[in-house]
Amino acid sequence: MRSMLAQKGEMRNSAVASTRQSPCAKLPMAKRESRREREREEEREEFDERVIDITRVAKVVKGGRRFAFRTVVIVGDNKGRVGIGVGKSRGVPESIRKGSDYARKRMVHVSLSGTTIPHEVTAKHGGAVVMLRPASPGTGVIAGGSVRAVLEAAGIHDILSKSQGSSNMLNVAVATLKALSMLKNANDLAQMRGKEANELQPFWVRKQNA
Repeated sequence: MRSMLAQKGEMRNSAVASTRQSPCAKLPMAKRESRREREREEEREEFDERVIDITRVAKVVKGGRRFAFRTVVIVGDNKGRVGIGVGKSRGVPESIRKGSDYARKRMVHVSLSGTTIPHEVTAKHGGAVVMLRPASPGTGVIAGGSVRAVLEAAGIHDILSKSQGSSNMLNVAVATLKALSMLKNANDLAQMRGKEANELQPFWVRKQNA
């Protein structure tokens, strides 16, 4: 009997100890979550994040219509990497977070020539057509709307652009990103055409080298 009572007492003591230790066991998980949130905030601070479009959309269901927000977000590091993300949620902050996470995961590398692009390029997406041309230093970003947001997030400071066709913000942004992804540096173009890299440089670069 004494042994059984001792066993019961030990079980009670262990149960009490486990209940007392349970808040302490939860502390590491809370610390991990706070650490992850800090890392996400640091990543967001490193990238240039821009919201170019917020639209209210509706989904028809059996009981009526459900309204949500669709957000288009541009994320870039201003050093030749840029991405576009689309987020959809009931609330605007949550849709922006989803769009920024999507854009950060699908960033593309852009070939740059100093502060401009190496050559002229044209791309199309849906009904939007975007044409990009290199510009001499000091010209600035001659663009507007979503084209300007994508170019500045990619780190381009001197460029000429023309947007034709559809004025849909999302289509224009995707067409701009397609045009940037089609760019090639002067060395690759020289190998393809069988010429020297200096011959394919813009005229202001050739003047400086001469």
